[in-house]
Amino acid sequence: MNGTALSLERAHIIELIKSGKRIDNRDFEQYRNISIKTSIITKANGSAQVKLGETYVIAGVKAEIGAPFPDEPNKGAFTVNAEFLPLASPVFEPGPPDENSIELARVVDRGIRESKTIPTEELCIIPGRKVWLLWIDLYILNHDGNLIDASAIAALSALATTKIPCIDVNGDQIKILDEKRELGIKSFPVTMTFSKIDEQIILDPCLAEEEVQSCRLTVTITDNGSICSLQKGLSGYFKPSEIFKIIDVSSKKAPIIREMIKDVVKQ
Repeated sequence: MNGTALSLERAHIIELIKSGKRIDNRDFEQYRNISIKTSIITKANGSAQVKLGETYVIAGVKAEIGAPFPDEPNKGAFTVNAEFLPLASPVFEPGPPDENSIELARVVDRGIRESKTIPTEELCIIPGRKVWLLWIDLYILNHDGNLIDASAIAALSALATTKIPCIDVNGDQIKILDEKRELGIKSFPVTMTFSKIDEQIILDPCLAEEEVQSCRLTVTITDNGSICSLQKGLSGYFKPSEIFKIIDVSSKKAPIIREMIKDVVKQ
């Protein structure tokens, strides 16, 4: 698409927003269709794929035994990584993680960490020496906007179905058994992203809408309705009244998304 055509499309999207409409005919507070499938990677300890409209993300969880962090010797640990595959978008290039993939991983990590979703104390094997380490890898296969929410749903769904090997500890010796146990997550945090376009607030922006947003705000809501993380992006600003509105919408939408995830992982 040349520069003139792109400018016309952006102007069209803004005019639609001004008139109370969206390019895909959704309401301002409406998600695109969400599809979740779990246990799609046989060699992973847990996995899930999520399609949010045309956005497509896969999450995989891998567990391995390693040393704990010095400041938390009796707890396991986890790391979130995000990889933007070049096939997902013309703007994604091969190479080391860029600032966008780093930010995506950080936002997803924060929602999981601040909600205490992962029972890190139960991942300790030998205090101060050996613990379970979880690697949560996100792969972006198609980018049509709102990678944060799609990735957060994928990561949570993968964790909810993660199983780690049972072990037998005899002194310093660790024997990994064939039997596996569920990770047993403690919370189902729901992450929701809102964009501001021409003084209007919309939920779940598609890629075309992201191109004209002035700023975005991502909210993560815990099972009891508390906010465990907030992440603002881009250079625009939100008025206090807009933030309160976003929190109100998030509180109403979170239980719906949470039950959707729970229904899938129970199958």
